[in-house]
Amino acid sequence: MTNFQFRLRALAAACGVASLLALAIPLPAQQSFTPHVGYVLPAGGSQGASFQVKVGGQYLGNVSNVFISGAGIEAAVADYVRPLTGQELKDLREQLKVLQDKRAAARGDRQVGTNTGTSARPIWTAADTRMIAEIRGKIAQSQKRSANPAISEIVTLRVTISSNAEPGERELRLGSPQALSQPLVFCVSRLPEFNTPALPDDPESPVPNRPRNDNVPKAVAPVESHILLPCVANGQIMPGGVDRYRFQARKGQQLVFSVTARELNPYLADAVPGWFQAALSLYDPQGHEVAYADHFQFHPDPVLLFKVPRDGEYILQIRDSIYRGREDFVYRITAGELPFVTGIFPLGGPAGAQTTVQLTGWNLPDAALTRDDQDSAPGVYPISVRTESYVSNPRPFAVDNLPECFARKAINSQATAQWVSLPVIVNGRIDAPGQWNVFRFNGRAGNDFVAEVIARRLDSPLDSVIRLTDAAGNQIAFNDDFEDKGAGLQTQYADSYIRVTLPASGPYYLWLGDAQQQGGPDYAYRLRLGPPRPDFVLRLVPSSLTVRGGMSVPFTVYALRKDGFSNEITLTLKDAPPGFSLSGSTLPAHQNQMRLTLMAPTRPARKSFKLAVEGHAFIQDQEVVRPAVPAEDRMQAFLYRHLVPSQDLEISCLDRPQLPFAVKILDSTPVRIPVGGTSEVRVSTPNRLSDDNFKFELSEPPDGISIARITQGDAETTIALHSDASRTKSGTTGNLIVSVISVRQRPAAAAGKPQTGQRRVAMGTLPAIPFEIVSP
Repeated sequence: MTNFQFRLRALAAACGVASLLALAIPLPAQQSFTPHVGYVLPAGGSQGASFQVKVGGQYLGNVSNVFISGAGIEAAVADYVRPLTGQELKDLREQLKVLQDKRAAARGDRQVGTNTGTSARPIWTAADTRMIAEIRGKIAQSQKRSANPAISEIVTLRVTISSNAEPGERELRLGSPQALSQPLVFCVSRLPEFNTPALPDDPESPVPNRPRNDNVPKAVAPVESHILLPCVANGQIMPGGVDRYRFQARKGQQLVFSVTARELNPYLADAVPGWFQAALSLYDPQGHEVAYADHFQFHPDPVLLFKVPRDGEYILQIRDSIYRGREDFVYRITAGELPFVTGIFPLGGPAGAQTTVQLTGWNLPDAALTRDDQDSAPGVYPISVRTESYVSNPRPFAVDNLPECFARKAINSQATAQWVSLPVIVNGRIDAPGQWNVFRFNGRAGNDFVAEVIARRLDSPLDSVIRLTDAAGNQIAFNDDFEDKGAGLQTQYADSYIRVTLPASGPYYLWLGDAQQQGGPDYAYRLRLGPPRPDFVLRLVPSSLTVRGGMSVPFTVYALRKDGFSNEITLTLKDAPPGFSLSGSTLPAHQNQMRLTLMAPTRPARKSFKLAVEGHAFIQDQEVVRPAVPAEDRMQAFLYRHLVPSQDLEISCLDRPQLPFAVKILDSTPVRIPVGGTSEVRVSTPNRLSDDNFKFELSEPPDGISIARITQGDAETTIALHSDASRTKSGTTGNLIVSVISVRQRPAAAAGKPQTGQRRVAMGTLPAIPFEIVSP
């Protein structure tokens, strides 16, 4: 019984009103669904701070653990609030009416009736006052609660960040005894942090300067706060909401206001009412708008840069661009006279060398820096600058092991094209709107040639377009946008790529421009020219896995193949604790995705682990190893899917293993199933699984493959797999995932009534079974 329920029972006894017992609201049976995290508010905090965090989501009733990546942060669950049902709200209102009648009688405003069982005037206590306030608060909170199930439940966390915690983005997950949620961004900063106060219960005043539109939500009063720069302001925009921050500024200050909103929650659970498009406005002491921003370069989150013309109190305002709002419209504004990098050039440099990088931006200590990549492997690294007290925003910097050069000026025609020797990476800019950069190289008939622009993926606003022509001006190939499934947070692909077999020997010309006819000093690019470089990157989905001891859990690996790479890839665990293993870990040649399984030890040493997976393959007779980056498969606009990278592969092991030993495949694999025929595979299983209460079912099987029969013995189970002759073909390979389901009859609803159907509980997954369809 909760403290609130206990006080209600005591109040019921004191008032002599039995109906108050109805306020002792029973909690519904907890559902064993995977917790879903919809938003985190505030989405971060400063070093050395202790504070409360609200996490909105779904299936949070059993949440007991908090996982935040990196060191220096402690977090614990403090409270859980779920939406009230209609009956519970009705009961609350009835109990509120009883309390109001009692208060009126205690004041003498109303004649004491027989309902109290006595003609004596009741005594109104401090406990009664607290109770009526608590009931009103619950009713008010229920009325405010989102109608969207994906964010209707709230867990409150107590968070403490150590003074030496590393600043930057972390990942926050919630864990229940049954499952682990997906991650959301949680930030650590060096700056003081402010949280916007909650909206008043009954806001009525209109939003100043708001356009008249009967279709937008009812206007609400702007929420104002006073802040001291520099700082981070945290808030949440509800329908029609406007948050304002008053601050003092001095003449000559170069202030930066950088919003993080879409990046905190890039893909909403249902895309209704649409994504948060933050809009920033800055007002001077006279109330005039002096600056406005609703994006930064191609990023949807705005950055407002402002040089203060005179001393005074200024107001920063944030809202949704069309006055939408919801609980998960959460934002962070980093504000102050802080270093901010708006662009770098070049966007990358060669491995094993030093590169001088030119910087543009505000409040920068220098106009350039020297980056040392003597010991750097090829990849993309963050680059930032430091002042005496602060660190700027990071910008991506690419390191590669190909030869590099710089594009010259005035190479905008075939006659002035810049000669390059392949292979090469050219670092250049589209300096002016409508400009083309043209590069000339010699090619040989039959050679494969690749041209790839890397710009938008390195935070350049360039929307590239490229075309390849021969000496006579005939177009050989053209590309505007090329989809890179590894760029998970980019919803608009803007980099270009072509791969072509050259038809003849002689000179060729590669033309590079901006598809929107834009240009300027920030429109930088890296252009790779030369023969194909076969390679691959891996994504592992999901980034949070929950597994029972001795059982397996399925996940999906995606291979993003580059420049025609088609060889098979073998996955392995890197430095995993004893007892963890992969099954079905070979991704066949030419295949881009595959489900496989991770097995946990029968008796895990602890409840949570961070694991790493690698992919091994041979490229031109050389073995290469690539990390499998954990990711989440997220949907945009009900149609497009993106693989959004995560920091860690987090594994949660359930407290009580369901089986006394690990389940294993006893036969050699792959299992060869003839077209139209059946093959058997034996699996070790304990006695408790060899009865009719346990079912074996294929999970997302390939078309045409099914389980023909199950034969259960004392210590093993034989699974007969069938291939439909009309729906399968010889040569098909992959993995089969078999789920173990516990099936029990539900108990009767009442004596004498029939049982109410079956209760199905997922017990776990068998190790992945590699298969191959063969000719009969």
